[in-house]
This record gives sequence, C-alpha cells and structure tokens, in this order.
Amino acid sequence: MNISIVGSGYVGIVTGIGFAEMGNNVIFVDVDPGKIEIINKKEPPIFEKGLKELMKKNKEAYYATDNYIDAILNSDITFICVGTPSNPDGSIDLSQVMGAAKSVAEVLAKKDDFHVVAVKSTVVPGTTEEVIIPTLEKHSKKGAFVDFGVAVTPEFLREGEAVDDFFNPDRVVIGSEDERTRKILDELHSPFKCPKLFVDLKTAEMIKYASNAFLATKISFANEIGNICKKLGIDSYKVFEGVGLDHRINPSFFRAGLGFGGSCFPKDVKALIAKAERLGYNPKLLKTVLEINDMQPAMMIDLLKKHLGNLSDKRIGLLGLTFKPDTDDIRESRAIILVKQLLKENAKVFAYDPVAIEKFKRLYSDVEYASSAQELVDNVDAVLIVTEWREFENVDYRGKIVIDGRRILKAREAKVYEGLCW
Repeated sequence: MNISIVGSGYVGIVTGIGFAEMGNNVIFVDVDPGKIEIINKKEPPIFEKGLKELMKKNKEAYYATDNYIDAILNSDITFICVGTPSNPDGSIDLSQVMGAAKSVAEVLAKKDDFHVVAVKSTVVPGTTEEVIIPTLEKHSKKGAFVDFGVAVTPEFLREGEAVDDFFNPDRVVIGSEDERTRKILDELHSPFKCPKLFVDLKTAEMIKYASNAFLATKISFANEIGNICKKLGIDSYKVFEGVGLDHRINPSFFRAGLGFGGSCFPKDVKALIAKAERLGYNPKLLKTVLEINDMQPAMMIDLLKKHLGNLSDKRIGLLGLTFKPDTDDIRESRAIILVKQLLKENAKVFAYDPVAIEKFKRLYSDVEYASSAQELVDNVDAVLIVTEWREFENVDYRGKIVIDGRRILKAREAKVYEGLCW
C-alpha cells in the first residue's frame, strides 16, 4: 500500500520504516526541515536500536517532505503521529494533532478516492470523535465514514526496543466505525501474527491509556514495596522474583528504583487524571502512582547525604541521563530532577551518558560532562546510577560511594554501596 506518516518522531519514523520493510511505499510529512533532510539522507532522526540499518535497507521505499498535497494525494492511508505534550494542568495539548488534521483535510477536499486517516498519536478517549473528526469534516467539506475513513490505531512501542516491538507486537488494536476502513487496515496489518482487536474509536483510545497507566502503576507499586523492603533490610528484587512466579502476576516491570520517565507514562497518567476530573471522578490511585514516582529521586539524594553530609562543593557524578537505556530520549528523565536538586545544594555535578550528552547540555550547560563512564567514576566523590546502560556493568567502582537507582550488579564492589530500594 501507499502510506503517508505525519510526524517523524519516535512513533512516526519507526512505524513508517517498519511498514516500508513490509513492502509498502511510505511518505513522511514533517514541518522540521532538519528532520526532512536527515530522513532523505537515509539517516535516523532519533537513536533507536536497529533503525539505521532498516533505513539503509529500504532507502528506495520512502522519502520525506513538508508537502501535504504530495503526501496525501499519493497515499491511501495517513497515520497521524504528531506529539501530544502536556498542558500545565496535565491535559494534553492537541495543537499539533489539530494542525495535522486540518492540513490533511485540506488535501482530502481535492481528492476523489477514499482515504483513511488513522490516529496513532496518543489522545484521551473521545478526542477523535469530538475534535479530530469535526476538524477533518470542516476543512474537507466531506463526511467521515462515507467520503473518507477515520480510525484509531494506538502504538505500543517501547523506546529502545521499538523496532522489535513493531515487528513482534503483543496485539494490534484498530478502532473504526465503518467496515471499509476496517478492511483496509486489516489488510495492512495482515502480516502481523498476533491477536487483532477491532473496537470503536473511543475504546481504542482508552486501551492505550489503560495500558500505560497500569504499567506505571506496577512500577510505583514495586517502588512502594521496595521502599518498605529497604527499611527492613530486604532485597526487593528477591521479593518480586517470588511474587512474579505466581501465574496470575506477570513478573515484568517489577523494577524498583528511581521510577519512570519518558514521553509516555508521566504524560499519559496526568492526561487520564485530567480527563477523569473533567468527568467528575477523582482518580486517587493514579494520583498516588505519580506521587510515589516523584518521591524516588528525593530518596536518592537523602541516601547520598547519609554518606556525604552537606553536598556543597562535593563532586557528584551521574551515570546515565536518558529515562531508560537504548534511547537518546531525556524527556522526564530522573536525571533532570537530580541535577536540579544537586545544583540547588551547590554540589559540583558531573555526568556521562553514551548517547544523550549533547541533548542534556541544552538543559544544563553548567554541568561538566565526562567522555566515559570510567572517567566520571574516577573523578567524583560519589556516583549516582540513574540509567541502566549495559556498559555500566563494566566499570570499576572500587573505592567509591555509589547510590544505585537501577541495580547495576558490578557497582556492589564499591567501598560504600547503597541500592535505592534494596
């Protein structure tokens, strides 16, 4: 099929290149000239394992442009993959989605063939029906489900594992209201040998939010238990090893430590809270999930002070700046919170990350950056392990104070070792 992808961030670029690998022709549409240039050079605009190789392999199957007319007229399906960042009140900012929908609609007005618009951006339940469809109809002067199709196809890609997740999904969820759209998307997704769930638009939107809210809850539950285990002198990872053996409980995501960050979990939980409150419901559990998550960096600072006392002029090193390994994404990273607090305490902050130093420098140019993990460890008074990059297992920590937020086993050789939740 011929596919256009509006937005070439983490979701858009992986989705587009994935479909190209499956034999489809793909046109990326973006407003960022820099991204367009990079994609047309057949280089990834983000760091994602395996993406560069796929882009090289399928270089004839895709290109990028800022021209909506070219993209929509030469495709059968358009996936909207633009960002939905948080507003100050936790609700999602729909400006990019509405802008994309308007631009797509203006071209649909000129197109005679049936065209499917699939929303892959994460939007709260009701958004496609209440905001996106009216925008498409207003600017195309056409009717949804009759003149053009509309669907919600939520993504379940993990940053750092997104390429593998695209080709090996646990499930495919397609929200649609008309049979024609359903059949087109069913055909596009036919190569995936996993359960396919066909639901209405609002249900598809909610499945995405419920999935992320549950995973965030599982992490905060692990941290709550881990914090109790720490006070009892119990290894929480051994506890969850036992808990995870229960066939009713999946052992995944029982990783007690610094908590979650990134572009999805914090934003999506906040958005679901805001939506629930607008509906007149107080989502107490979801609020607590965020409260526990916000506590973890402060607890790491407390452990650091336990061993160093006043942090003024102390040389503190952070290993890892991204919110998780195998990605260059620093959005909602625990490192940002830690650096902010350390600078407030007048500590001298040093940092190292395999891929995200340049991005982090845009936030904190007053932090000193090391060229390797070992260089950082050798030149600080204490080390905070913030991200579980595999290379941190090969560092010599002997003679150092280490506060470990991610359970790097090699770090246990340190002179003083403290696990955050174990």
